[in-house]
This record gives sequence, structure tokens and C-alpha cells, in this order.
Amino acid sequence: MKTGMREKTCCFTGHRDIPQGERRAIQRRLYGVLRELIERGVRYFGSGGAVGFDLLAADTVLELRGMYPHIRLIMVLPCENQDRGWGREDMKHYREVVAHADKVVYLQKEYSSGCMHRRNRHLVDNSGICVAYCSRRTGGRLTQ
Repeated sequence: MKTGMREKTCCFTGHRDIPQGERRAIQRRLYGVLRELIERGVRYFGSGGAVGFDLLAADTVLELRGMYPHIRLIMVLPCENQDRGWGREDMKHYREVVAHADKVVYLQKEYSSGCMHRRNRHLVDNSGICVAYCSRRTGGRLTQ
């Protein structure tokens, strides 16, 4: 990565499950945080494309790109078939976001054990800032 690019790059992490009643408030807060980062010189925003906060953050970047045409959404995806097994609406939303991204990086072709962790490591290693949505002590997939 070019010198100084890391400081201009932000990634996202957060829960997949966002309560519907909280979604609008979370997006409003995220909108304000991202505007502040853009005003401070952040230009590149990396999303891992997971359902939930990753896609909400990507949507917000795409919305802000209308006001700040110099910002870029970079989708860093663990594999080409990340959306396998997803519901129809989630798959449609994901593919629409990917189609509107400025850059798409696939870390590997097929899903394999550890590919999600490699995606997360790539995002963090190439970012100077990470915006997180964390509302509970556990992360990853919930177990019942």
C-alpha cells in the first residue's frame, strides 16, 4: 500500500444482526461519523460485504459519495461465492452494493475455512481507522 494511504482508509466491522427498530438510528450515527472522517481526509472505505453492519456501512458510503464524489467504496470479499446460501433479499442487496463499488477485491475463488478471518485481517492491515458497531459481548455467528 502506498505511503499515507492507510491513514486515508477506513474499514468496518460489526454485528450481522441489526434490530430493525435500531437500523435507522445506527445509520444516522454512522452517517455523521463518516462525514467527520471525510472532512478529516479519509477517502477510502473498505467493507467486507457481510450481511448486517458491513452492508449498512457500504450503503452509507454509497449515499455519501453523492455529496463527496472523491470518496471510494472498496469491497474486500473473502471469496467469489460469499453470498451462497443467503436469502433472496440479502443476496440481491449484496450484489447491488458490489455492482456500485469503486473496486472489488476477492481474496480467493471459493469459500474455505479461515477465509473470513483473512478478509478481516486484510481490511484491518490496510486501514488506519476501523468503525465498529458492537452492541453485545459476543461476535461472529450466534449459537443457540
